[in-house]
Amino acid sequence: MSLNRVLRRCTTATAALAATAAACLLAPAPATASAPGSGVALPPPHADFDYQIGGAYTPPAGVRVVSRDRAAAPAPGLYNLCYVNAFQAQPGAEKEWDKDLLLRDANGDVVYDGEWGEAVLDIRTADKRQRIAAKVNGWIDGCADKGFQAVEPDNYDTYTRFPDLLKASHAKAFIKLLSAHAHREGLAIAQKNTPDLAASRAETGLDFAVAEECGEWNECDVYTDAFGAHVLVVEYSAKGLRTACSGFGDRLSIVRRDVGVSPAGSAEYLRQTC
Repeated sequence: MSLNRVLRRCTTATAALAATAAACLLAPAPATASAPGSGVALPPPHADFDYQIGGAYTPPAGVRVVSRDRAAAPAPGLYNLCYVNAFQAQPGAEKEWDKDLLLRDANGDVVYDGEWGEAVLDIRTADKRQRIAAKVNGWIDGCADKGFQAVEPDNYDTYTRFPDLLKASHAKAFIKLLSAHAHREGLAIAQKNTPDLAASRAETGLDFAVAEECGEWNECDVYTDAFGAHVLVVEYSAKGLRTACSGFGDRLSIVRRDVGVSPAGSAEYLRQTC
């Protein structure tokens, strides 16, 4: 099964500082339903959604839910997801991790997700999971401090790309550490892609889903079976958008973006909805 993932864009320290300051001025987000057992606010179902992890911009009129990179500020008055790269290091960020926390092959070489140039994190032991989670949970704390309502940890599905080294059990054990921490901080937490583990949501503590290309790959029903209407769909093709809208446009939040999720005003920017 092949799932596209989108490019992540690093933000300068200056922009991050400005984003933090702006976050202090945010209006409160609208009230939404609570996730079973966690008491956190979920995104409103079937709401107009915008996916802005490639760069923040003023949301189009009518948008109620936005996902942005953790370096950005939330959009005032909306329900905001905070994107974090949880299972892999950002391109060029290997030195920010202890060497033994980078996954290595039989030759001792660091394993990279070649399509994105990201070093894979080693979540195979409980000790390493705890140490990696300590860093990622610090980012989650930052999301909460800025006023985000939810966190979107990416690359839950890394194990599917390196099956000789990683297992689904490793991924589930690690995401449980993040979900428990997010809930303690008052944040909902999304399952990002990984339809194979959607049925494990009760075990993993995940509250809703962000599904890339579930229309393209005819997988949207896998997510709705587990999360009901609490699924945010991102498509990158006209075909995927048509399929998602025809089958789920009356109950899910669905948006089509350009693959680079470019900011509005750029030449590559594309955004369409049902």
